[in-house]
Amino acid sequence: MTVLGARALNRATLARQLLLDRAGLPVFDAVAHLGGLQAQEPQEPFVGLWSRLRAFDPSALSGLLTGRSVVRTHLMRRTVHLVTADDALAWRARHTAMLRQRVLGTYRRELTGVDLDELAAAGRAVMADGVPRSMSELARALAARWPDPGPRALGEMLVAALVPMAQLPPRGLWRTRAGVRNVMLSSWLGREIDPPDPDGSDPVGQALVRRYLAAFGPAASADLRAWCGLAGLPAAVTAVRGQLIAFRDERGRELLDLPGAPRPDPDTPAPVRFLPAFDNVILGYHDRARIIDDDHRGLSVAGARVVLVDGRVAATWTVEDGTVTVTPLSGFTRTDRTAVAEQGQALALFLSDNDSDRIRIATPL
Repeated sequence: MTVLGARALNRATLARQLLLDRAGLPVFDAVAHLGGLQAQEPQEPFVGLWSRLRAFDPSALSGLLTGRSVVRTHLMRRTVHLVTADDALAWRARHTAMLRQRVLGTYRRELTGVDLDELAAAGRAVMADGVPRSMSELARALAARWPDPGPRALGEMLVAALVPMAQLPPRGLWRTRAGVRNVMLSSWLGREIDPPDPDGSDPVGQALVRRYLAAFGPAASADLRAWCGLAGLPAAVTAVRGQLIAFRDERGRELLDLPGAPRPDPDTPAPVRFLPAFDNVILGYHDRARIIDDDHRGLSVAGARVVLVDGRVAATWTVEDGTVTVTPLSGFTRTDRTAVAEQGQALALFLSDNDSDRIRIATPL
């Protein structure tokens, strides 16, 4: 079985994630290809798409949100994701059990004795009027019936797990600050979510395997689980295994992939890329060594924005008053410093609507 080294995996990942060459895809197609973008920080997906698409226009993404073609909802790993409407409806039921368990993992004591099916029915009844509500407003509407858990536990369980919700614009629109207002996903999109397959064949799970590999492969089953949070996919992997090819990494793990997916030469040059907080390309793996050193793994869960140099996390970045500040994790070569500065200027222009191209490279950490 062919062994893929870290650099080969890195270049394959960059290619799948549209980070090796900016793509000419429409924004909708890019969101679909990536399997969504993590979006609990509402403005971060705009930077993620700017780094991946040629001539990215942020108003296009805002238009998809207001036009209901793309939606913000709790999905993979119980985090807010920006996904296409079709994927939200197709995938949501497959994630329900995981979402329940993850909320219970935080609020099990508070929710002891609460019949979750009864709570779900009550939550849907409140939301059936189509009025957008915050999590706390929904929890308060049911607090008299369930006084013990408290509004936070009730609200989290309802909004993140029991009642499929969409977070409405203006939340998530370009250059817009807005609180979270929820409506039922089916009400916002005008379609019910797809029910689980009655014969247990799990076509949704099989589609998730293929979609994940298209955007993240080659990858191990543990990486797939880390991306979506679903533990129940071994049968889906087995069902599609005949459509896949296998490799091993340098640790001996089996990696699966789609036969025709890009796996560039490991020596393919990789341009500097600025990534937003919680970007897919880092959080989409259990083993993140293909793109970030173990010593810096904590950056990926702390919400740091990072810079890729030669395909690997080499710096963090912030922006304030139109100035992008880059802090290297170690020293840059002269060539790397020039490339980082050029890309940082372009990012500053994008974020400031062409008002500032200021870039500062700070002393290494």
